[in-house]
Amino acid sequence: MNGSKLDVVIADDHALVRQGLRMLIDCQSDITVVGEAGDGHEALTMIQQLRPAVAVVDVSMPVMNGIELTARLAGDATPTKVLALTANEDRGYMHRLFSSGVCGYLLKRSAADELIRAIRSVSQGIRYLDPSILDELVGMTEFDKSTQQKPEVALSERETEVLKLIAQGLTNKEIAARLDISVKTVETYKARSMQKLGLRGRADIVRFAVDRSWLRDI
Repeated sequence: MNGSKLDVVIADDHALVRQGLRMLIDCQSDITVVGEAGDGHEALTMIQQLRPAVAVVDVSMPVMNGIELTARLAGDATPTKVLALTANEDRGYMHRLFSSGVCGYLLKRSAADELIRAIRSVSQGIRYLDPSILDELVGMTEFDKSTQQKPEVALSERETEVLKLIAQGLTNKEIAARLDISVKTVETYKARSMQKLGLRGRADIVRFAVDRSWLRDI
């Protein structure tokens, strides 16, 4: 941290992209760019030395791509949160990135509108998912008509908390740490609430959360 400011490193192999990202960040009084890198190896060294709060990383960089870079940082136990910047909108690719340890997934076409919000979210330990991906998840399939016709199901306060955190992208282990409960207890709350609501998986949970505006202010 630079005083009270949020330190950010930008890693992208295109100088014009880095310049554009820096201009967006420089408009913020509480966020500062402390370094720029043009390839994955340079970015890794810079992040290890500067230990910024957030690294905005192009996943298609030369020498070392963003997935490998993130995995290396996770192995070093660096406190830096990685915000992946990509033009790839494939959901399978998105899951690979989150599995490698990134905290946020931002499409390049959304950067002008969403970069600052994404940086703030991941810096607070909140998983960030590009709004257009969320919209796609919501539109992929509708809930079963039988589920939609059921009366509103009452969830307990803890069940609601667990579902909200799952929708934000946290793992069971991360939720357990956040709520100070065991992983087994998280799994119990998750299974119980999904059974009550007739949800089949994480995509249904995200759609349910979006429908209730749970993700609007994260």
